Amino acid sequence: MFRKVLETIGTRYVVALLNLALIFINARVLGVHGVGLAGLIIAAVTIVVSVNSLLSGNTIVYFMSKYPARLVLLPAYLWIPVSSAAVSLLMYALGLFPENYGIDIFWLSLLNSFVAANSRFLLGKDKVKGFNLTFLLQGGLLFFLLLYFYYIREEQSIQSYLWGMYLANGIALFVSSLLLIPHLVKPEKETTKKPYFTLVREMFVYGLWSSADNLAEIYTTRLNYFMLRHFSGLGAVGLLDAGTKISESVWHISRSVSLITYSEVSRQKEKVAQKQIVLRLVKFTFFAVSTVTLLITLIPEWIYTDYLFTPEFTGIRQIILILAPGIIAFACNNVLGHYFIGSGKIRYSAYCSFTGLFVLITVGYFLIPTYGITGSAITSSIAFLSMLTCSTTLFLKQTSTHFQELLPNKQDFRFIAEKVKDRFQR
Repeated sequence: MFRKVLETIGTRYVVALLNLALIFINARVLGVHGVGLAGLIIAAVTIVVSVNSLLSGNTIVYFMSKYPARLVLLPAYLWIPVSSAAVSLLMYALGLFPENYGIDIFWLSLLNSFVAANSRFLLGKDKVKGFNLTFLLQGGLLFFLLLYFYYIREEQSIQSYLWGMYLANGIALFVSSLLLIPHLVKPEKETTKKPYFTLVREMFVYGLWSSADNLAEIYTTRLNYFMLRHFSGLGAVGLLDAGTKISESVWHISRSVSLITYSEVSRQKEKVAQKQIVLRLVKFTFFAVSTVTLLITLIPEWIYTDYLFTPEFTGIRQIILILAPGIIAFACNNVLGHYFIGSGKIRYSAYCSFTGLFVLITVGYFLIPTYGITGSAITSSIAFLSMLTCSTTLFLKQTSTHFQELLPNKQDFRFIAEKVKDRFQR
């Protein structure tokens, strides 16, 4: 298990470093307003994809242990175009799309969702290397594609950024499809004789909670973009997005751990074993994320304004400092949330996500109009801390865990040290 965690974290940090470099390049090429526009487009795509995940996200992993993989993948594939079209039209009607980019958001959400379905299929088959390769292609290729568009073709515009997204996701979709085809054509032993309609109904019931959870979580992390745009404009969104992306780079650790948590818990039926898996992984996440976040907060402002970005991004370090507590809290909440999802208690994860969303809207209503970017960052941190408070309380109650068990001990550090040592001696 720990080897999978290290491999997945390693892959995600390769992508994270490339994306971090890309943030700096985009800042110089597109400027603060261009970064703000790109941030809004990606936020809109993420919202559409989160609704598509009703059948194409973690639902696939959960049901592959109960039904043949082919039967699980079919409704997921059919759902994606229908959902993408419906959600895109709704968001367009509500005025949430940046002007003139509705079609791009639809097609990008479609590509992203198919890649997500394929990658979850590979994860459900425990093909972690294939899963990581798909992520590497989807995230890492964008850096090199944009270098080509920006500096070789000399097309330094938001449209080049979109073409890079199209190509990176298209290549990831093609490769991931090749990886899953052998599993689809391979005969599988049916573990149940239930009618196919029953499978689809069960997937929708489970997926509704999962999609609601994802959507609430995405809104909690990105709704402040749209609120800030309304009160302060695209330039403010660009500055917030740059600070947020740097702060959120540590989430590659927690998301890697969360995926392994979900995979391990969903296959492990013993509740005590599930609890021990989660306790160990959430402690590891807290230690790792806190360490990296601390290092990021120590970077002085002039490094950002003079070397990494431009003077337009003055104030970015303050945003990072304000976000830091919430970033750590969200990372730990992510692991606990995936325990609830993997153990079939997905409604508890949804409760915590909606708690965060409610707090974000309530606090943001008072802080963002008055304090702008600073108010938006404070709002996010408070919302993330509320999510962790909710998930921790539910986890302690559901697993009969004492709070002291969440505190790191010598055995935890010894376990991590031994696993890291074993990994590098292979």
